[in-house]
Amino acid sequence: MYVVELQFECFDNTTVSAVDAAINGLIDALRYNGQVLGREFPIVMDDGVFKVRAVCPEQDSLHPDFHSPQVSACLKQLSQASLLNPKVKMLGRDLNSEAAAEDFSPSWQVLYTTYVHTCSPLRCGDTLMPIPLYRLAESTFNGDHKAVVKWQTEWQACDEIQMAGGCQAEHAALHEIRDADSDLFRRGWDLRGRIEYISKIPTYYYQYRVGGESLESELNRPCPKCGGEWRLDSPLHGIFHFKCDSCRVVSNLSWDFQ
Repeated sequence: MYVVELQFECFDNTTVSAVDAAINGLIDALRYNGQVLGREFPIVMDDGVFKVRAVCPEQDSLHPDFHSPQVSACLKQLSQASLLNPKVKMLGRDLNSEAAAEDFSPSWQVLYTTYVHTCSPLRCGDTLMPIPLYRLAESTFNGDHKAVVKWQTEWQACDEIQMAGGCQAEHAALHEIRDADSDLFRRGWDLRGRIEYISKIPTYYYQYRVGGESLESELNRPCPKCGGEWRLDSPLHGIFHFKCDSCRVVSNLSWDFQ
């Protein structure tokens, strides 16, 4: 991933509140399109120029070719706050983050995330490297990919709560990312289906697994949707021990027995 700086210059008198609303509106649209990653984007004023630093999946993530209709609309609204379209300054590669996938048409892909990941939740099944969401067709989710980003945000919040394990909310959070009858699981699995339908690439959903009675029972647990056998001979990417090609679900062996 790459760190960039967006520089917004004023062409007329304006107010801080107008600038704040215009820039944050644009950043939100870029985030929901997968062009910038993360949740916090401080705005700095430097001699009449407003600067925002962000992390992008690729060097050309902010190219106009990738803009969603929502991003294009926010760019047009900058003039109402007396701001010019931003200049993009490439600061360099982020050494602490993952590189984006090189193949955007893999043999299969998977919706997979954890609370420590800031990258795209859509992963190449062949390499497990993240595929930028703006690489998906515009028609996938009516312009941008807000539904996927919101799902990821909720999944990561639940993951962090259950990992901390310090309150009763742990059980409710674990239910959402582990159980096939939870609202979050159903929503994510449906998003997966929409991505597969548009991309024509087999797309899987990751089921988080922890707990269980014994190693033997966990090794023989069935697919949570169809009840069929889905255990793999060897784990994929060292994570996925189970894979159901009919239901498009992958899962790990319970972390309690690894």
